[in-house]
Amino acid sequence: IILMAITLNYKQLGTWMFQQQTNNLIITMVLISLSMKLGLAPFHYWLPEVTQGIELHTGLILLTWQKIAPLSILFQIYNLINPTMTLIIAILSMFIGAWGGLNQTQMRKIMAYSSITHMGWMMAIISFNPSLTLLNLTIYIILTIPMFMVLTMNTSTSINSISLLWNKTPTTLAIMSITLLSLGGLPPLTGFLPKWIIITELLKNDCTILTTMMAIMALLNLYFYTRLIYSTSLTMFPTNNNSKMFSHLTNPKFNFILPTLTTMSTMTLPLSPLLIA
Repeated sequence: IILMAITLNYKQLGTWMFQQQTNNLIITMVLISLSMKLGLAPFHYWLPEVTQGIELHTGLILLTWQKIAPLSILFQIYNLINPTMTLIIAILSMFIGAWGGLNQTQMRKIMAYSSITHMGWMMAIISFNPSLTLLNLTIYIILTIPMFMVLTMNTSTSINSISLLWNKTPTTLAIMSITLLSLGGLPPLTGFLPKWIIITELLKNDCTILTTMMAIMALLNLYFYTRLIYSTSLTMFPTNNNSKMFSHLTNPKFNFILPTLTTMSTMTLPLSPLLIA
């Protein structure tokens, strides 16, 4: 689709650049193709299944690095796209991401639906303030990397396998739980920052109904994250084996990276005035 749009653009304007394009059909084709690449609803069906069928490292790349190029293109042509179309895609993505993750037991699918939801938040604000889209993408990547690192360290791909971490590496499970709450946007964690700023910006543009729907969808996301934490940690019998508390430190590869990213994913909210400026 995007190759066809590029060809039509070159035929009409004699250039590969889209910044001067006024044909709504070509712009719509570009938006659809980029939405499909980002896994946005209603073009999202491939993302959860593909994420479930690949390795954790590859899944991390798919849900983070692969988002940068399509969003970079959208960032350059956002002023050409009809804001109504981006808002419809955003609401659908947040709705699908929230409801799709409710009945999932596989962590890779949960992270895929989380990606759909976060992409929806980015699409909602890109027509009003594209710089907030980049901020949201940065924070999303910071939150997603430690989640996949924890899953990779323990080769955990399902809720049942994660529930065993309480007696194996409770510190790792605590890191995962806090990161999940941050992904859900629970204050005062870092994940609350982009949602707070985006809702404030949309309210300034008189999008009251939209922000109400977004807040409800965010509440659904936070619900299934909280339910996941409850089923994997709070229902387990406590252990007094302190030797397991720091057993994850025996892996030197994660001694520096994981604590740093965990700190960034939980304690960046006080820096919000600096980030906004």
